[in-house]
Amino acid sequence: MAKSAKPIKRIGISTGGGDCPGLNAVIRAVVYTAITKYGWEVIGILDSFTGLIYPDQIRNLTLDDVKDILHKGGTIIGTTNRGNPFAWEKKNKGGSVEIVDYSDRVMENFEHLGLDALIVVGGDGTMKIAQKFFEKGMPVVGVPKTIDNDLSATDTTFGFDSAVRTATEVLDKLRSTAESHHRVMVVEMMGRHSGWIALYSGIAGAAHIILIPEIPFDINVVGRRLKQRVEGGDKYSIVVVAEGAVPKAGEISAVGKSPDGTVHLGGIGLKVGKALEELTGLETRVLVVGHIQRGGSPTEFDRILASRYGEASVELIANGEFGKMVALRGTAIKGVPITEALAETKKVYANGTLVKVARSLGICFGDE
Repeated sequence: MAKSAKPIKRIGISTGGGDCPGLNAVIRAVVYTAITKYGWEVIGILDSFTGLIYPDQIRNLTLDDVKDILHKGGTIIGTTNRGNPFAWEKKNKGGSVEIVDYSDRVMENFEHLGLDALIVVGGDGTMKIAQKFFEKGMPVVGVPKTIDNDLSATDTTFGFDSAVRTATEVLDKLRSTAESHHRVMVVEMMGRHSGWIALYSGIAGAAHIILIPEIPFDINVVGRRLKQRVEGGDKYSIVVVAEGAVPKAGEISAVGKSPDGTVHLGGIGLKVGKALEELTGLETRVLVVGHIQRGGSPTEFDRILASRYGEASVELIANGEFGKMVALRGTAIKGVPITEALAETKKVYANGTLVKVARSLGICFGDE
């Protein structure tokens, strides 16, 4: 987009979707760059787009507010993964839920608050909302955030490295108890449509079997591999399962659905664990790592990447490049159309280098 003729004085920033380590690093970088380099005012939009539906839910962000938040997990301005203004869940007095479109209300409040641009930090769902508002005329810039690392157009997203470290630490700690009790440990990791966390942590944590959405598995193949390990003298096994892993000729394991139609995955770890115990007779335990993957301090890599993203997002605004998302391309940060990031889900390539490395290390994916 061509550079806007309107001078920038006041910008907003919101964080949407699930939280992850590095969000505060982005906020800090945005505030420092906007204030110290350009003299802009920065407004924190609380709980994603909620603060633009109810405009009293905002806060002015100063240098003092962000000076000590680089190492902290979560987000100081809050977030939600149930806050789509185009399909808002309005709770009526009787307890029923009505889906309403508050997008025009958001546009009006954006103008009422005197905002000149909005930085939206989030994953694919949040970026879809950001793109819709850009199409309605809002000057928007996106920052990619997801522990799943499944956003297209960027080499990696902040939060992923931290999630992998946490997941790997879990596997390291489980190994001793699995070995001591001669058990099969099934560990369910996050990863709805892509298996990046399971693959990376599985390799780093020396798992014996990794099940991911991109490679449909045969539970009988997994069972045979476990038996082969026992016959070979190995008395324990670690099985890593992404929450979106799917058996051959099967379906994903879902635990519910939101009023807007979003399917909530879960339960695959328990299903795999039960099936393996029945097939092999081996004592099996299941651990769902869950939201601990989203918590804690960001790694050094994520702190630096998130800081670079925050600084670059302010520069996009200064240059009038709206409708774009900052992205890591090689070692450089680029501005790419948000639509490019939404073109497809970035999945693990089933015949890619990392999968080949894992197979060479003796890791089974349940397909052969």
